[in-house]
Amino acid sequence: MQQLNVNLNIPIPPDTVIISKVELEELKQAQLTGVYWSMKDLELQINRKKEWIKENILYPSKFRKILDVDQGGFVYYPNKQGRNWSFHALKMAEFLDNNFQQIFSNDQTT
Repeated sequence: MQQLNVNLNIPIPPDTVIISKVELEELKQAQLTGVYWSMKDLELQINRKKEWIKENILYPSKFRKILDVDQGGFVYYPNKQGRNWSFHALKMAEFLDNNFQQIFSNDQTT
């Protein structure tokens, strides 16, 4: 087999840094570690209103048994009027990524 060795210089702008995918993932996780989202934060993350989020993510039993903090999950479901939802940001982001197709496959909202 023939091989061609090439030496190539590609200029990288001074405001740009090249990092490995592993480092990028570690940085993303570090950004969300110890961070908690409110319902408003979650609405902004997935671009849906709280009614849609509740109906399609939080209340279906197939997801609630994973999410609910009372069942070992990472979402605080308020049990009294005036209490706020709380979402462990990193774990919720991972859940949304891992279940994207299942959550949005029947979505009629555009």
